Amino acid sequence: MARAQGARAQMALAFETTYGTPPASGFTRMPFASTTLGSEQPLLSSELLGYGRDPLAPVKDAVTADGDVVVPIDAEAFGFWLKAAFGDPVTTGTGPYTHEFRSGSWTLPSMSIETGMPEVPRYAMYSGCVLDQLSWQVQRSGLLTATARLVAQGETIAAASGAGTPEELSLLRFGHFNGAISRDGVALGNVVSAEVTYANNLDRIETIRADGKIDGADPSIAALTGRIEVRFADQTLVAQAQTGDPCEIGFAYSLPTGESFSFTAHAVYLPRPRIEIPGPQGIQASFDWQAARAETTGRMCTATLVNSVATY
Repeated sequence: MARAQGARAQMALAFETTYGTPPASGFTRMPFASTTLGSEQPLLSSELLGYGRDPLAPVKDAVTADGDVVVPIDAEAFGFWLKAAFGDPVTTGTGPYTHEFRSGSWTLPSMSIETGMPEVPRYAMYSGCVLDQLSWQVQRSGLLTATARLVAQGETIAAASGAGTPEELSLLRFGHFNGAISRDGVALGNVVSAEVTYANNLDRIETIRADGKIDGADPSIAALTGRIEVRFADQTLVAQAQTGDPCEIGFAYSLPTGESFSFTAHAVYLPRPRIEIPGPQGIQASFDWQAARAETTGRMCTATLVNSVATY
C-alpha cells in the first residue's frame, strides 16, 4: 500500500469568478515548501445530565478552514500571492512586463487551492481562499521564502484531481544575496536582518448556514509592520525615531537575467529603541517599525514584479 509522502505533494491554484466556487479550468502549478492549509470541525461534548456517568454522543461544531503556505519568493509564481494580497496589478510593458501591486484595495480576489497526494490518492480542494497575511524575512544567507496565511471557506476531498492539467511556470528564484535595502532611495547599511509583514486583517463573515461554512472574508484596515536589526554605527535611524518623521524603506531583489521584485513602504515610522551594551561584542539596535498611508503616493506600499508573465 502506498503511503503519503511530502516529497510527492502537489499544489495548484486558480482565482475564482464566484466566491467559494472552484473554476473548471485555469489552474497553475505552484511551488511551495510546506503548508498547514486544512479544514477541521471540532466536537462539542454533551452537557446533558440524567443518563448516568457515561456521556452522551458529542455534537459537531462549525467548520474552520485556514492555514499557512510557505512559498519561494520567485520571479513568476510569487505574483499570484501578491495579487491575492493586494488585488489586480497595474501591468505595463510588452515583455518583460512590469506588474505593480498597490495597497488599499477594498476588493481582494478569492482563490481555489488544491493540494494533492497522488500516491494515496487524496486531493483536497480549498475554495474561497482569501489571503490574510503575507510575511518574509530578510537576512544574509539561507533560503528566501514567504509565508502566506489564508482563510478558506471549505474543503472538498476527492480521489482524482479537480485542477485538470495545471499550467507550468518557470522557477526563477530570488536569493538573499540578490537583495538590497534602501532608505529614502539610499542604500541602508549595517542591517543585520529585517522582517516584513503585510496583513489584510480579514473579518470572517460567520453567518448561520446548514453546512457550517463562513459566508466570506472581508478585508478591514490593513497593516504593514516589521523589524529592522542594525549594527549601531550612526544616529540616523535613532534621530528619525526621535523626531517622529517617516521615511521610505525599500526591499529589492534582482536576477542577472533581468527579472526583479521590489517592495516599497512609502511612509515608515520608527519607535525609539532601547540601546543596550550587552558585552564586548558589537552593539545592535532593533526597530519595530510601522507603515502608514503616504500623502505623496496616496497608499501605504507598492510591490513591483518584473517578469515575462503577461497577466495575472
